[in-house]
Amino acid sequence: AALQTRYGNEEVGDYSFAVQGAGHVGHHLVRLLREEGAKVFVTDINEEAVAAAVEMGAEAVGLEEIYDVDADVFSPCALGAVVNENTIPRFKFKIVAGAANNQLATDECGDELTRRDILYAPDYAVNAGGLMNVSIEFEGYSEQRAYRMSRTIYYNLKRIFEIADRDGIPTYQASNR
Repeated sequence: AALQTRYGNEEVGDYSFAVQGAGHVGHHLVRLLREEGAKVFVTDINEEAVAAAVEMGAEAVGLEEIYDVDADVFSPCALGAVVNENTIPRFKFKIVAGAANNQLATDECGDELTRRDILYAPDYAVNAGGLMNVSIEFEGYSEQRAYRMSRTIYYNLKRIFEIADRDGIPTYQASNR
């Protein structure tokens, strides 16, 4: 949804991604991105996780260098508050979309992304699939239902981006509405 909004197409393989965190979620993200032919940069404190991502075709970068990578999308999948007053000036990214919780250190950081024309996909909209999956487990698990439900994330993000554009507000504010 973020690619479509920013670039006008969803061809994942046409873009480059800087994935911060190659644990459970980040590992699967790297795999999916590489399957689509995307260029992927990856970092993690766990060297084995980085090695596994490299085996899939990702390029390893240092923990601090991830913020300086010349990539289209920054995907924080580990720590919160990594989008902050120290990292934002280093960004060459045009999109921030990842699964880590609480990516923005402050609301002002969300405002700064908007000022810099960096599209932020709010983390709690992006990573809602995990909660959806757990909720289905309470009702008797159905993988088909889980996938169907998680596809709504795309449309929710599109709506957030539309509200932000329509009202001239940052996406984090639009998602709160």
